[in-house]
Amino acid sequence: MVRVLIAECMQETSTFNPVPTRFEDFDVARGQGMLSYHREASTEVGGALSVFAQPDDLEVIPTFSARAVTSGGPLASPDWQRMRHEFQESLFAAPEPDGAYFAFHGAMVAGDEPDPEGALLAVAREALGEGIPIIVSLDLHGILTDRILQLADAVVVYHTYPHVDFFETGARAARLLLRVLAGQARPVTARVFVPALVRGDELITATGRFGEVVRAAQAVEQSGGGLSAGMFIGNPFTDVPALGTNSLVVTDDLKRSEREAVRLAEQFWEMRHYLHAPLTSLAETVRIARDTLGSGTVILTDAADATSSGASGDSLAVVTALLEGGYRGRTLAPVVDAPAVAAAMAAGVGKTVKITAGGALDPSRFTPLPVTARVRMLSDGRFREESHGTEWDGGNTAVLELEDAPVTLVVTSRPVSLYNRSLFLAHGQDPTHFDAVVVKSPHCQPHFFSDWAARVINVDAPGSTSADLKSLGHTRCPRPMFPLDPAVTFSPRAEVFRRPRYAIHREDAS
Repeated sequence: MVRVLIAECMQETSTFNPVPTRFEDFDVARGQGMLSYHREASTEVGGALSVFAQPDDLEVIPTFSARAVTSGGPLASPDWQRMRHEFQESLFAAPEPDGAYFAFHGAMVAGDEPDPEGALLAVAREALGEGIPIIVSLDLHGILTDRILQLADAVVVYHTYPHVDFFETGARAARLLLRVLAGQARPVTARVFVPALVRGDELITATGRFGEVVRAAQAVEQSGGGLSAGMFIGNPFTDVPALGTNSLVVTDDLKRSEREAVRLAEQFWEMRHYLHAPLTSLAETVRIARDTLGSGTVILTDAADATSSGASGDSLAVVTALLEGGYRGRTLAPVVDAPAVAAAMAAGVGKTVKITAGGALDPSRFTPLPVTARVRMLSDGRFREESHGTEWDGGNTAVLELEDAPVTLVVTSRPVSLYNRSLFLAHGQDPTHFDAVVVKSPHCQPHFFSDWAARVINVDAPGSTSADLKSLGHTRCPRPMFPLDPAVTFSPRAEVFRRPRYAIHREDAS
């Protein structure tokens, strides 16, 4: 009987978000509870379980799973210590495995630890030993550190953005682990660091230029001898010493891994100037919205306050600009403001409240908006999201309709991801019934908004996840870095990582 251990820790961090993440902001499962959650979910672990279920002689050992409710600020130091301890304890308590699969994000930051995933892998090696193979899956927004590459046998990365291949990525990682356990693969990893941070529409893999290099990586992975390949564009809002872009190629052959990683990196570098979306000022946004009124719904993309990218979610900058600019179209917007929700709860449905909304979490960037509003709906904020069917929890939630303007606010007590329509629909608000909708996500699958909208505007608003990367104030990432610095040069250099037990090639051993 082959035993495969699985564990998980997932969160994307914006170090520019002043609101710390806490342990309670994670959905934590242990042992069989981990399997119960993932067997019916389109997650990385769910994909891995679908592969591990096929061999009759394989036993899965579930240990510890922590999935953040949404992205956010850095995990507070005490909460990180608890996270690491519980992760460690679960591995030491597990039966001895033959191999392990870890589903990580890669862009998590905690307290004084800029590389939590690498730290958890160090814990895993201490608990499980150096002799067993460990395969790790990561988000393509992950920060690919030396420690991760030194401690894992191989890394598998998402191939899509917006991400629709969670399940497939886990399945790819699981198949690779089984090949390693069977002696059919001896991974050799090559990584090329590219000094570039990118953000924009051309990163959409189905339609943008970035998809060209991803498809080149997929061709390598799917070829004979290919084990894993992809591009890590990092998360530009996770300001850590290893931030940047990386090409990754894993094959059975050192020279081939090096050659292909360099080729992917060079291809990416040539397209870097296209991978930044132009932004529209707030004043111009208001003008366009006024001119489009009556012609269909305008989507106002406020990626600077994208909770799925790690922002606090309490900006009403776009709504404020519309109001001050005299826009009279029906407007729908989300915002995080627990005190505003508490006031609405105290008043009750149908009552009127005079409060401020927004600016409660990141006051250095966002100004509270005074409003008089009717409480249209109240809920506990728990709902099934439409992309993957998982449950999201925004805490107590209120739908407020402003009295002096046709604006509807869906106000949550805590952040939830906003890369689809789920928060709106769960609270009785159909975006197609509005003239303007504020969408706090850099990109959504097209059918959610852009396929039917009259216009989509990328708004230049303030926020801790602004696509205007120069505005954020990076201090820890490598420099010079495109586009933060002028005249950045790039000379590709492949770094090779291989676990010691693979140092003797199969043909040499014979």
